[in-house]
Amino acid sequence: MQQAGYQIVTDLPELMLPWRDRPVPWESASPDSGLYHLDSAGVYLYYPTVDSPGLDHPVGQSQFGLGCLASYRVETDPARRAVFLARARTQADRLISQRTEARGAWWYGYPWAFTHTVHTGVSYEPPWYSGMAQGEALSLLVQLAEVADIPCADREAYQAAADATFASLTVLDDGYPWVTNIDADGYWWIQEYPGNQPSATSDYTFNGMIFALLGVLDYALATGSEQAAALYDAGVTTIAANWPLFRNPQWFAYYCRTHRIPAPTYQQHHISLLQQLGWQTGSPDFADHADRLTDDAPSAGVSGTVRFAAGAHTFFRFDTAASGAWVEARGDAQLDAQTVTFAHATSAPASMRRRIQGRGIYYLISAGPYEGWWVGENWQASYLEGVYLPTVYRPGRVVTFPGGSVPVDCFKIAADGTLIGVKTVSFAAPSGAPASERAIVNGRPMYMIAAGGLTGYWVPASAVTADTTPAVEGAAS
Repeated sequence: MQQAGYQIVTDLPELMLPWRDRPVPWESASPDSGLYHLDSAGVYLYYPTVDSPGLDHPVGQSQFGLGCLASYRVETDPARRAVFLARARTQADRLISQRTEARGAWWYGYPWAFTHTVHTGVSYEPPWYSGMAQGEALSLLVQLAEVADIPCADREAYQAAADATFASLTVLDDGYPWVTNIDADGYWWIQEYPGNQPSATSDYTFNGMIFALLGVLDYALATGSEQAAALYDAGVTTIAANWPLFRNPQWFAYYCRTHRIPAPTYQQHHISLLQQLGWQTGSPDFADHADRLTDDAPSAGVSGTVRFAAGAHTFFRFDTAASGAWVEARGDAQLDAQTVTFAHATSAPASMRRRIQGRGIYYLISAGPYEGWWVGENWQASYLEGVYLPTVYRPGRVVTFPGGSVPVDCFKIAADGTLIGVKTVSFAAPSGAPASERAIVNGRPMYMIAAGGLTGYWVPASAVTADTTPAVEGAAS
């Protein structure tokens, strides 16, 4: 089993620990309709049709429980806080009551037949088991075992359940059920979609692997288990080694290694999960991977004001959804183009910023004479004002300024994009500086300097070298 020696950071701030970034809003704490909602006992179930009975969904139950637990930690109203904790406990109790005991471990099965509509070969008859469910259930059980408001005997029961669940991640694919295996290159996997038979081809799903790995991390931190720490190291080693197979430069990352199909709806999950691996291991590589995905296909949920410099600008119409969202069948085909010359600097509102398939990053103008037209991002000519899409580094990364007395402009910029100040620096020899985050700032990637004379200044990513390869800036095509 391949291990690169990744160590777990044990002093992460509360908000950087697993699942704290996915709280359930109060208005979603008691869903009573839709594909997924609560039954009369408060159990989160899957309803494939309006009239069908509710079915257990181990991932859904675990995630809902973890989200409620995240909300419980930050809620100040005592009544709401009690509801959130009760919801989390109900999901854990349901998982425990429906468990299967086999191979010295507890397993949480899906009680319905499932065939993946996109990924060929992923087809199951009930009950079937998922490594993602095992890992997420482990996180829920471990976290509940640490809640002081839960009676001691119940906390001990949750810990015993966590021990039995962790055991499911320690057995391989030489028996059934199984959710972990070692591939031909010696890398250890937690399979969201295991092969139907021992050693059969699995999906090697990227997000499911990391979500499950968060459970291993939770267990290692809570128990001090050396075995869990070793498995976490092995899992992170697997992600690091397979990163080139998951990245899809200048487009959405692939969902899994087996099918290599781009996954638009998972891009932000991938970015968030890589950020978390960076925090958990202290490795800058994962922070850099998150930055690469942010550049490849950033979140389209960014809007604001586009600033245009005086001069010529080309606007495009692309074949998209009415909202501007990408539609696979349309492929962002160009429908029209026009070039406009502005005599003076001007601005226009934009409702979306995203990569156009096969092109660069573009803004969708949302009002005025160019409403419905797209313009390419170019930090010198047309850019969205402000600071957005940050990657927060912990620990900080090191950026190196070039030697040879090459001048580098650094910028003090307000959150709305207002330029507050500029410092130009140069160094005879390459000089390092700590960076606390990276973001898109007024249309280009920049690093925030965290110490020294440039504290609080942003430096363009193209002007320095981070501890891995920096992004490349350029005008949109």
